[in-house]
Amino acid sequence: MLTFAIRRLLSAIPTLFIIITVSFFLIRIAPGGPFDLERPLEAKVIENLRKIYNLDEPLIVQYWIYLKNVLSGDLGPSFFFRDFTVMELFAVGLPISIQLGGLALTLALIVGCTLGTLAALRQNKAADYAVMTTATAGVTIPNFVVAPVLTLIFGVSLGWLPVGGWGEGAWINKLLPVITLALPQVAVIARLTRGSMIEALRSNHVRTARANGLSAWSIVVVHALRGALLPVVSYLGPAAAALLTG
Repeated sequence: MLTFAIRRLLSAIPTLFIIITVSFFLIRIAPGGPFDLERPLEAKVIENLRKIYNLDEPLIVQYWIYLKNVLSGDLGPSFFFRDFTVMELFAVGLPISIQLGGLALTLALIVGCTLGTLAALRQNKAADYAVMTTATAGVTIPNFVVAPVLTLIFGVSLGWLPVGGWGEGAWINKLLPVITLALPQVAVIARLTRGSMIEALRSNHVRTARANGLSAWSIVVVHALRGALLPVVSYLGPAAAALLTG
């Protein structure tokens, strides 16, 4: 498993190099320039800016400087937060994103697998319809709609949860963003679990387990759910990427 993971990581290096190269040259061949503003700058100012950012160098030299900076972790200054570099902002924001994303993914796995299994066991019944209707709504309603609604209800109207701030990582400050991030993933995981669980319950080894008189709990958890979680495991990679990037 470790060898496979290392091989996959190494195979991603050429892809990453191609993406970096293509992105650089696409931006350079686009019409206009980085200093083309609604309010024109003086020629001397533009010339100084071009020297500061090495834009007066030949294109291949610019590419080499850019590649060297990227490989060394120097992504330059932030143009929005002028007192910080991009890496400094990453250092501040990435741990928080990892915490929120990890908690949201854990919550989504627990709730999604539970609801999906319940829907599969109650196929074509009220519980199944309720879970699938909720899951469909969770997939179709975007986070930028869910977040204000939850904030308005639980933060403003009821006053149960804070509407902003990190609060030194207190759990109550994490609760609202974690739930908001987890809801779409709960919907997807529930749908995946339901579909694969229905197939697993109809498989030969589950029928054999029933014939041998095993308990319903053992059949569902040990024999059916183990195989039904394979599509969910495959989805964890895209889900983690979506949660970390927002």
